Amino acid sequence: MKLRPIVKALLLVIPSGLVLGAAGFTHARQSPAPAKPATEQPAKPGSQAVERIVVTATKRETPLQDVPFSINAQTEEDIRKSGAVTLEDLSRNVAGLAIQNLGPGQSQVSIRGVSSGQIVRDQPGVKEQVGVYLDETAISMSLFTPDLDLFDLNRVETLRGPQGTLYGAGNIGGTIRYITNEAKLRIQEGVVETNLNKLAHGSAGGGIKAAVNVPLGDTAAMRLVGYSTHMGGWIDALGPAEGKDVNKGTRQGGRIALTFQPSADLTITPRLISQKVTADGFNRQEAYNLYANRFTTTVPPVTFQDHQQYLLQREKFEDKTTIADLVVNAVFGSWDLTSVTTHTERDILVSRDASALTGSVSVDLGFPAAGVLLPSRLNDTTDLKSFTQELRLSSKSKGPLQWVVGAFFADTDRKYAQRLPTPGYDGFTDTVLGAGTSAAVANGYGANSPYNADLPYNLKQNAIFGEMSYELSKQLTATVGGRYYDYEEERRFRSGGLFSDGNNNFDKTSSDGFNPRVLLAYKASDSVTVNAQAAKGFRLGGVNDPLNVPLCTAQDRAIFGGYQRFSDESLWNYEVGVKMQKPGLSINAAAFYTKMTDLQVTLDAGSCSSRVVFNVPKAHSSGVELEIIARPTNDLELAFAGSAVNAVFDSTVRDGTGAVLGGIRDGNRLPSVPKVQLTASMTYNFTLAGRDTYVTATAQHVGSRFTQPSDQENNPRTFTHRLPFQGAPATAATTLDLELPKYNLLNLSAGMDFKQGLSAVIYVNNVTDEKALLSFDRERGGRARLGYATNQPRTIGVTIRKTF
Repeated sequence: MKLRPIVKALLLVIPSGLVLGAAGFTHARQSPAPAKPATEQPAKPGSQAVERIVVTATKRETPLQDVPFSINAQTEEDIRKSGAVTLEDLSRNVAGLAIQNLGPGQSQVSIRGVSSGQIVRDQPGVKEQVGVYLDETAISMSLFTPDLDLFDLNRVETLRGPQGTLYGAGNIGGTIRYITNEAKLRIQEGVVETNLNKLAHGSAGGGIKAAVNVPLGDTAAMRLVGYSTHMGGWIDALGPAEGKDVNKGTRQGGRIALTFQPSADLTITPRLISQKVTADGFNRQEAYNLYANRFTTTVPPVTFQDHQQYLLQREKFEDKTTIADLVVNAVFGSWDLTSVTTHTERDILVSRDASALTGSVSVDLGFPAAGVLLPSRLNDTTDLKSFTQELRLSSKSKGPLQWVVGAFFADTDRKYAQRLPTPGYDGFTDTVLGAGTSAAVANGYGANSPYNADLPYNLKQNAIFGEMSYELSKQLTATVGGRYYDYEEERRFRSGGLFSDGNNNFDKTSSDGFNPRVLLAYKASDSVTVNAQAAKGFRLGGVNDPLNVPLCTAQDRAIFGGYQRFSDESLWNYEVGVKMQKPGLSINAAAFYTKMTDLQVTLDAGSCSSRVVFNVPKAHSSGVELEIIARPTNDLELAFAGSAVNAVFDSTVRDGTGAVLGGIRDGNRLPSVPKVQLTASMTYNFTLAGRDTYVTATAQHVGSRFTQPSDQENNPRTFTHRLPFQGAPATAATTLDLELPKYNLLNLSAGMDFKQGLSAVIYVNNVTDEKALLSFDRERGGRARLGYATNQPRTIGVTIRKTF
């Protein structure tokens, strides 16, 4: 069954007539009512009540405690009081959510241990495992999860477990939803917020943010949001491009949202979002660099200290995001019709100093020292344009039967390119390897760039989905759902230059299937609900990029050269959970078992400076998660969020020689997943000088992890560099422990509310100045460079906020 022609026609034709049709139907209806808030009955200082939160995770408004699967929701007040400014900060208070910070806009997200390893910038064909949404719009893109500003958010929802039924592919581990504040009818309000902070061993940061809500008569309103943030740096560079705090950056953006409600049964909400994130470098501290190491004799040896790296030229990251969307909701008696139309554009540049990579190849080729020392820059660019349309119909009336059905269409163009500009390189190439060599391998690309590649992708997807719940009794509700999907991806790959294989390939991948789930919710009492779920998730397969054959050893070429395609990944998740909410206490707990099939695992292809994705037949993740909020007194709040996860391979994969391939051994851990992650916090509310005041302390523990599966084998690992340069012998070797150690963070904050909407918060994040290693970084299999991504040091800051 091919959905493409039917679904596309319906989705493109129906929304165009939806507004007029709904307007005609609702012309005689009553005047509009304000939109429902996401949080009802908020808890106030001096009260033991636990706030009642309404979420839209099931594509309809549902109280948080009534959602029949494991979910976390943090409100605007939660976010503000916690001092969170990034998704990594938010993850502290979400059980089972792990973030691998690879720099601004490059975080990798995993939920419940569903993780396949570090995705790097040159793997555009790899799909995400956790979906990230801004309201109704999907914004996740494998490695490049947008580094959104958390200002003026209503809440952030984290849906644990596969969400493929309602949200589709890329939600195999779970879904994160940023819910913004909409334009409110007949309400004039605003907020201004300013921040100043200072990093230990680093520079200062700060910013200003503002939001205003303006009514446009009784039936329309506009909300304007703007922000500009300077992010301090803490990494120092040695070498010709030396500098202090080279990883500082900025985040600037804004949002304009409109709400039109010509009648009580028709709401139209167009919106435009723009954001630009830049960074002058990356949070990488090095242990070895071809140009700076403890083995050199013709230049002074270097032993790196914390927060140091070596650069021949400065690095850069830039991410420009533009989102335009239109949501139309029409009520037709006992059901709602919703149309969501979105156009997204992203332009991403990752520009890094690749001199050590290029220089290591030059040593192998026998270039003189002057050729090895040439500055070389690798520019990775991504140009994404995406159009999506969703149309869904849902029940509205009260009764034992509730349902939602819908159709979805997406058309995404993603143009990925790499260039390695190295001025002067062709001259050395032709001198050492023979006149005309550089021109012979260029494959139409320009001079002095030993590697060039263009990879345009087009992905089309269509789906129909539905979910129905029925109250079998006053206590028991059953929910069943499913999604039928149809995907087609086309990709071209063209490369040229000395380091490439001169490829010019066309590949096509397609997939279709059905994704079901079943849920049961048993209301044991007015305050306790027990849930059970069985759900299937999926992630699309694809085609690996060809190896950089001229860089590969014969052994690496034999091992990794046979993995051309990787298949769809799927899993079944089984869980039971309990939710309890009563005055002064809220508990959410769950136990889960996830069985994975054809897990897509990313491995570093040794000396080839390539990454390869292949399928592991079997793996599983099991564990428990617990979240508690308690108010033992009117003024004291205690919170705990914790998870224990056992995520391991159930298969052993061997190469042609019989050796275990890349650490894929039965019983080895899945990468980037801590076995234990715990957070405990305490907030005390009191009155000081007649003003509402609070103090909060939050402690977090994150267990040990591995960046890639292979890091568990032969660890501690000795990397023999085989690069006789600047007096260093070919036998020079560096030994490192590749198990990322566990770490603990402590954050403190205190806030006070003054008169007329003025409030202030002072905070200290990472009080003990813990130095955590977040991921392991290797260049050319560890021959050219070794290092770690590291966390932000102790940060002291103040935030002042004024509402009106």
